[in-house]
Amino acid sequence: MRILAVADEESKYFYDHYSPGKLDGFDLILACGDLRKEYLEFLATLAHCPVLYVHGNHDDAFDAAPPGGCICVEDQIYTYRGVRILGLGGSYRYRDGTHMYTESQMARRIRKLKFRLWRSGGFDILMTHAPARHINDFDSLPHRGFVCFTDLLEQYRPKYFVHGHIHRSYGPNIPQRSSHGDTTTINASGYYVFEY
Repeated sequence: MRILAVADEESKYFYDHYSPGKLDGFDLILACGDLRKEYLEFLATLAHCPVLYVHGNHDDAFDAAPPGGCICVEDQIYTYRGVRILGLGGSYRYRDGTHMYTESQMARRIRKLKFRLWRSGGFDILMTHAPARHINDFDSLPHRGFVCFTDLLEQYRPKYFVHGHIHRSYGPNIPQRSSHGDTTTINASGYYVFEY
């Protein structure tokens, strides 16, 4: 399965410089937050595959007007072609905002999924906006990762962890692909293509 992961910054390659067929060949698109509604709807219209999304910390407007043609996977395990995707959007709380959480609030969201996680036998892809603590995150509060995400990775050992929030323009040494134990971590800022 060929997957396009996107987050934070609209890709000129797929949007401004689009040409027919550029979005062909993808089986799934994972949108990891902080992208305009119009961009997500463009992807959903021109790609011949589902577009799944979680909220970024700047996506408050989606509550009243979600992107058409896209599937919100917040707080659920969405299965597509046998691949189980756990969606948990939002960032670490650094100011008031609908999609910002303290560590304990995010951990509570995960606890509410405990039965579904047990029933599904875990998940294959963890899809979030924020990174996990000490995996592609920073110490500053706005870009801190969640410890409970790290715990999820270590307990369930999914094949992939796909997140946004850490823009690659923040510095020259920000990896787009790395690993944590058995899990491959992908920073979807801009875009990244991978095979499942």
